[in-house]
Amino acid sequence: MIDFIVTNWFEIVIGIAAVGAIIFGAIEFFKRPKSGIVKKIKEWLLYAVTEAEAALGGGTGPLKLAMVYDMFIERFPFLSKMITFERFSALVDLALEKMRKLLEENEDIARFIEE
Repeated sequence: MIDFIVTNWFEIVIGIAAVGAIIFGAIEFFKRPKSGIVKKIKEWLLYAVTEAEAALGGGTGPLKLAMVYDMFIERFPFLSKMITFERFSALVDLALEKMRKLLEENEDIARFIEE
């Protein structure tokens, strides 16, 4: 056992530091107020649905939803296991409503989507 520790001490220290960093990050994330977490996710979803709209265009709803869901899993892997797809879909619908309102109000955003 001692030989193993002496031989692999560097890998052991790196592993302990990585686990500590992950735990610290999770604690900091969940110490935020719940409304702050939801607000941050909603802001990110607005960005994601805008990117999906720009990439895929109109009439591709299910594809855009799949694209945004893939982006969400990549961006928030831990959180994606805690939110049902139905809840996620409802949050995407809210982001789409906000995006449509922004498209009506802001010509620059509309131009970004069209290009």
